[in-house]
This record gives sequence, structure tokens and C-alpha cells, in this order.
Amino acid sequence: MMSDNEVEVSEMGDQVSPPVPAGKTSFEELNLSLPLLQALRGLGFPYCTPIQAAVLRYSLGGHDAIGRAQTGTGKTAAFLLTVLNDLINNPLPAEQRYAGEPRALILAPTRELALQISKDAKALAEFTSCRVLTLLGGMDYDKQRQALHNHLVDIVVATPGRLLDFAGKQDIYLDQVEILVIDEADRMLDMGFIPDVKRIVRQLPAKTHRQTMLFSATFTQDVLNLARQWTVDAVRIEIEPEQVTTARVEQKVYILTHDQKVTLLYNLIERENLDRVIVFANRRDQVRKLTETLKAHHISCALLSGEVAQDRRIKTLESFREGRIKVLVATDVAGRGIHIDGVSHVVNYTLPEQPDDYVHRIGRTGRAGANGISISFASEDDAFVLPEIEKAIGRKLECEYPPEELLTPIPARQSGRSH
Repeated sequence: MMSDNEVEVSEMGDQVSPPVPAGKTSFEELNLSLPLLQALRGLGFPYCTPIQAAVLRYSLGGHDAIGRAQTGTGKTAAFLLTVLNDLINNPLPAEQRYAGEPRALILAPTRELALQISKDAKALAEFTSCRVLTLLGGMDYDKQRQALHNHLVDIVVATPGRLLDFAGKQDIYLDQVEILVIDEADRMLDMGFIPDVKRIVRQLPAKTHRQTMLFSATFTQDVLNLARQWTVDAVRIEIEPEQVTTARVEQKVYILTHDQKVTLLYNLIERENLDRVIVFANRRDQVRKLTETLKAHHISCALLSGEVAQDRRIKTLESFREGRIKVLVATDVAGRGIHIDGVSHVVNYTLPEQPDDYVHRIGRTGRAGANGISISFASEDDAFVLPEIEKAIGRKLECEYPPEELLTPIPARQSGRSH
């Protein structure tokens, strides 16, 4: 018997698509262009995720859309396929185009997320002539400027600040943008980027003369107000709350004192022999101190926060992806852009102040069909946020005291320099 992903070959040598499983939507049903279907097959994605099936039915026809979906649901591919399909089906002659005039603009709040979107866009555009350019702060300004001047660009993926820098110096012109995508609108609000985004939107064609898609993990009133300002008769798509936290992630909460946290974390990593762990803390200074402490105890780790230079962040993520670093210690802003398969554990060293950040954190594990474990440390400093987290994820989190062996004092010979 054939599996869902196998392809039947007829006697004439033609490929016949396997039957679509009940409840699934195949990309071929959506009349995507052949280069995109070829890329999707190569990436091993025969069927849409729920957010993709819901969005693409409307967005491929040119409708504006606002979508509420958590990270890891496939929303990035939903808007990228819309953008690429439109560019492929509506090519413009080279003589009608000028350098520095993108046809599509994708805005992201963090550099990591922008880089991930660009990587996904290039993978989906493999069999097309569409050119993707990433404009980010913290990376080589002149190199990005030369790319704008020397090549026609179809899709620009950018963080707001760097995009405004280039627009202010007339290195990029946004009056020919046909499709605007704003990803993680709630995070844009949290980080104070909305004034910048408004300045950018004012440089685009009117909302009646472009297609606009806006995605957010939450639909707060502020997000909905922005959507009304920037879209026309947008289709509103929401993924149901039961998909907020994946069933593939086992969630534990350990009750302990603040002073026990380092000991528990050390013993978890060493005694459980963990080799691909992301540890989250709320503030840069916490991340920095924790990284120093783990290194002093001879644990292979690196930090990821907004104060780390972008080229260094990229190298750190690659080292983690390739297994040269066992533990990544990150803040929420940096952690949003981490899309690495095979992360076995996520540890909430401090519980997040915002429930949505809990969802994003644990979404770093249990990806691509694998199982994962989330372990949260709840102390006198942060246990009060647990009820709000439980409300956000729609389930009760069982709290327990750590096993005695995980609170065994760290051996003196492992301690390295003192703190």
C-alpha cells in the first residue's frame, strides 16, 4: 500500500497525484503556478496547513486578508505563495522597471524573523526569476544599498527602521508596491514600531491600489484598528484556540525558589544529557548573566539578544543548528525568529510577562512532526503569571516540585571561576 507522499506512475509514464486525505487541501487544488508547485514538492509540502488553506482561497484572488495564527502554523508560506504567484502570473517587462522599486514589501518586527522569511521566500522562489532582497539594521549597509542600485528587486523583506533609512536617502521607492504584508503586527505594537510602519504605508500606493495582508498572534483592538486603516474589505481568518499550543509539546512547571534555578538548569542539562536546548529569560541582563554562569560550569552555550550584533547572531544560530552549541540562551525578541528543527527542550528560566510569549517560546520545540518538552521554572518572582498563561492556552498547567536529584548542588570541580 502506498503512503500519502508517494506518487503513482501510470503505464504511460505520467505522474498521477495520490488521493488527498480527508480534511486536507492539496496545493494543486489552489491553481498555484507550476514553479511554486515544483518548489513545494521539493520541500516536501504536499498539503496546506489550516491557515494556508483558509488564507490562500481568498488571497490568491487578490483579496486583502487579516490572519490570526501562532508561529509554526505555516502563515509565512501563506503570504509568500500569494506574493510569488501574483508576480509570476503578472510579469512586468524589464523596460518598465527601475532599480530600487520593489513590487512586494514584507515588514517584520525583528531581524531574525525577517531573515527567516527571506530564507523561506528564496526556497519557494527557487524555480522562478523572482529576486528577494533583505534590508536589516545591524548588517552591511553598503552591501544592501549596492543591491538596491545594481539589480531589479521583486520582493523586499525589511525591518521598519532600516527601510526608512533607505527610503529617506532615496535608495528605495515604494510607490510601485503591489502587495504589502505586515507580519506579527502585535509584536510591532509591543516594540513601538507602529509610527515607523505608518510612515512607510504613507509612501505606498493607496490601499485601494494594492493588496494588503496583515498577520498577528492576537487580535487586540489596536491590531484590528490598524487592519481597518490599511485594508479594504479584508477577509478575517482565525485559527481556533485549541491549536495555540501543540499537542506534541509536553509542558512541565517546576515550583522552586529563585536561588535554585541555576542548580536545576545545570542538572537538567547534565543529568538528562540534553544537547539542543533553548533557555528563555525576560531581560538582556538575565540572559547575559545566565550565559556567563553556564559557561563557567563548562556548558557549551551562547546568548541571543537584541544587543548582539546581527552577524554574530547569525553565526550563533548556525552553530546551534549544526550542534556545535548545546544551549541557546535567548530573550523573547531574539527568540521569535528561531526556526530550528530538532530542538528537544525549551526552558522558561523566567516565566514571560505576556502569555503570548509563552506560546511563542514553547513553539520552538515540537516542530516538523517531532515531540518536544517545555519546562518552566516558577518562583516567588514570577509564579503569579501562571493563571494568565493558562487562560491564554486554554488548559491547566500541572505544577510540581523538582525531583531531589535535580537539586543536587553543582560539583565544585565543575564550577570554574566564581560569580
